[in-house]
Amino acid sequence: MNKEIFVTKDFLTKIKSIDPTTIGAWGVMTVHDMVEHMSDSFRQANGKDIHTEILTPTENIVKLQAFVLSDKPMRENTKNSLMGDVPPPHRHEQIEDAYVELEGEIKDFEATFASDKNKTIRNPFFGDLNYELWIALLYKHGTHHLRQFGIQE
Repeated sequence: MNKEIFVTKDFLTKIKSIDPTTIGAWGVMTVHDMVEHMSDSFRQANGKDIHTEILTPTENIVKLQAFVLSDKPMRENTKNSLMGDVPPPHRHEQIEDAYVELEGEIKDFEATFASDKNKTIRNPFFGDLNYELWIALLYKHGTHHLRQFGIQE
């Protein structure tokens, strides 16, 4: 599997293939919540949402980045300390508008790294990530949520 093609081209198609009324196998997110959540992830990766702090202890960053590059999937019900127990209100009333937002964030991610794949953008949990690490993280995160809604990569 080419993770870069999956993240930049195939992910949006797969996400749109999920019936918006599908109930997740775990967690409290709806499909609409998950689409907006993934837009947030791409907004971190494209540098629009800036994080100055790394919440993970420095001594754990190398291990976490190795996990990102591994084939080991994210666990079900993985907690994100930056999120509450319930998803935030939708930014978009219609899920179609959330798809459009996600598509734009993906394109902006590609544009951000187009001229410099070694550029780094900080992730609050995984540290300073270059393009390769962001692709690996977005792949792992995206497939995690696709599995949540019954789509196997």
